[in-house]
Amino acid sequence: MEYFERHEGGERAILVHLDIRQLRDPDDLEEFELLVDSAGAQQLAIVTGSRLKPDAKYFVGTGKAEEIAEQVRLHDADIVIFNHSLSPSQERNLEALCQCRVLDRTGLILDIFAQRARTYEGKLQVELAQLNHLSTRLVRGWTHLERQKGGIGLRGPGETQLETDRRLLQTRVTQLKAKLDKVKQTRAQGRAKRQKSDVLTISLVGYTNAGKSTLFNRLVDENIYAADQLFATLDPTLRRLDWQGIGRVVLVDTVGFVRHLPHELVESFHATLEETLEADLLLHVIDSASPDMHEQIKAVKAVLAEINNDVPVLNVYNKIDLTGEPAHIGYAREGVPNRVYVSAQKNLGIDKLYDAVQQLLSGRLHTFDLTLPYDAGQFKNALYQLDVILEEDFDEAGHECLKVRLPNDKLKQLLGQADIDPYQVLPTEQADRLMPKLEPFEQAEPAQTDQADVNSDKE
Repeated sequence: MEYFERHEGGERAILVHLDIRQLRDPDDLEEFELLVDSAGAQQLAIVTGSRLKPDAKYFVGTGKAEEIAEQVRLHDADIVIFNHSLSPSQERNLEALCQCRVLDRTGLILDIFAQRARTYEGKLQVELAQLNHLSTRLVRGWTHLERQKGGIGLRGPGETQLETDRRLLQTRVTQLKAKLDKVKQTRAQGRAKRQKSDVLTISLVGYTNAGKSTLFNRLVDENIYAADQLFATLDPTLRRLDWQGIGRVVLVDTVGFVRHLPHELVESFHATLEETLEADLLLHVIDSASPDMHEQIKAVKAVLAEINNDVPVLNVYNKIDLTGEPAHIGYAREGVPNRVYVSAQKNLGIDKLYDAVQQLLSGRLHTFDLTLPYDAGQFKNALYQLDVILEEDFDEAGHECLKVRLPNDKLKQLLGQADIDPYQVLPTEQADRLMPKLEPFEQAEPAQTDQADVNSDKE
């Protein structure tokens, strides 16, 4: 009879990172060290090496496995953490050799998520991801009970301990999915209310530690938890704010993405990621100072593709205070911005971000000089709600004069709702820009038709 007892984990860690030449997109060692720090582990030593492909028994070769075991004994380590995904048998073989707990990259990320979860939904999602990951690893702790035993006192209810564990685990997974479905319904109701009231939603997405929460705090003038560590934000945070030229919007701060994000995490956090699917605009926050910027951008795009996201995206290149890049807006074509350069930490370029988002959601901005009639209070109130008034004054007749900055279509819409003729409140050239005149042949056709109708009536 074989019994395999899993070792307890701890904080004192030996790190293992291999350069697998067969992989097109290798794991990053620097990011791995950040993950370990974020988990709160004490890094004792790093074992590195390279292989053409992973070994079936230990993932690393036999000699490298012995080297890892020697480092564990030398440093009296509690845990060995791999920067790779290990199979259940590889974890078991390594634990038997090293006589300590072995954790792979997926388990490490799950542990960080478990530490960060604060809300009811976040804790449910983390537990579901952990159980999905654990379901393939139950065999390791119960190998002595894999077969039913015969004899007096050993006959059971017809299933092994392993089968019992699997059944209980599946029951818990079903319960968690049911609870998350209720959370999903609540989120859907909240989104439906926002859509019904025409409230726009802007979601911040991006690689972990790109500065999303810092930018979120800058935009909403709050102090949501933000730190220089991976997955500082796990639970989505929603806030309402007034965006100049657009009006009331809901801003959403979401969980950061990472390369090779475990599939069970993507599935479990689908309810959270749906906030990005239902947004009107995604602000993809990019760490422009990172040497791995392009790989991180690809990782975010891969996760968004996995959840079938087709929401418009504005790339926000953050941390320009570290790169020396000036704050500015970049355009895909005239009037359509696709990137903006800011520093959330140093408050650089935030005004450019406001302008870029306004242009994307409302159209190209123009300045207008309005002279309002005395009964235009409702129209002026709408301008105040949009926060588009630049200057206020009065003319000699006592009419209020406003200088405003907003898109043509938005002003045209507001004037129509207030039943105000643009030519009564705007200079002629501005009114012409707002209300383009028809060409002569376009004016002539309705007139001929009207005359024909009159003649037919006479007949």
